[in-house]
Amino acid sequence: MHDHEVFHLSEFDRRRFLQLAGLATGVGLLSSLAETSASAALPAVKLPGFSAFAKSVKVFKSDKYYLVESDGIPAHQMMVGIKSWQQQVPTVQPYSGTNAWSIPITPVIVTNPILAKDHFLRGAIAIAVNGVPIFNALNNRGDDALLAGELDNWGGHCGRADDYHYHVAPTHLQSVVGTKVPIAYALDGFPIYGEKEPDGKKVVGLDSFNGHFDSKKNYHYHATKTYPYINGGFKGVVTEIEGQVDPQSLTKAFRPAGEPLRGAVITGLTRISTDTFDLTYTLNGAEGHVKYTASLAQVSMQFTDPSGATRSEVYARK
Repeated sequence: MHDHEVFHLSEFDRRRFLQLAGLATGVGLLSSLAETSASAALPAVKLPGFSAFAKSVKVFKSDKYYLVESDGIPAHQMMVGIKSWQQQVPTVQPYSGTNAWSIPITPVIVTNPILAKDHFLRGAIAIAVNGVPIFNALNNRGDDALLAGELDNWGGHCGRADDYHYHVAPTHLQSVVGTKVPIAYALDGFPIYGEKEPDGKKVVGLDSFNGHFDSKKNYHYHATKTYPYINGGFKGVVTEIEGQVDPQSLTKAFRPAGEPLRGAVITGLTRISTDTFDLTYTLNGAEGHVKYTASLAQVSMQFTDPSGATRSEVYARK
């Protein structure tokens, strides 16, 4: 890999780029690339919806994609209301540089659209305008995550990489951005609006993908209170590799997968400081805590179960 290829991010296919870089130059280059901000090589742009979160979300433009950088942690409360919990907690994620989210600048309607019922059960299918990814409404077992009690009061939860993401449309963002702009963008490039049209009118005539064409023949998706909640697949061109959209921002688990804590209900998540949180849950009438401090380099955790027993764990992110 020549030096000039490393910095031409406007021409990259991220997954193939990283694979080639790894084969040619080893882990050292991959580490440095992961720390490189897209802002070093690409122009910053304003994309409708994202501007409301400009302090925590950055958008850049390459030849083919808008690249969205964030740490994956929203400003709103998280986790409260989850009744089916696998002891995962929200931690910051490296959604930046070559690992930023990719939204096609010019989405293209595909001849044979793909429904999400049997596809894309891994990874994100959209990115919310607050920088939080949105996964398929069905979890990786094919169950409706909302009906299974796995989601919090904002439609999100954490995956095995302790990565916070939504599984339904984050309609609460509408109160921040208004009805005229999208609350999210599907990874095929088409926008996702809330439960009303941009002009405030009632939404009618949605197809099986939760979308339709407007009067100018432009396609967009909508949020709904019932399945599929968000884009029910892709009306636009996407590539599916190993059950997920490609390119896809990557997350990596830094600790063993948690076990389901049967009967636990999450009641609070207090942000003590920028990087430190205290998650509270109840189990059989008693209270437990997970206090933790998370950065991109390390996560320190203290578990206090309902009996009062404690244990501490420290993990280095790889």
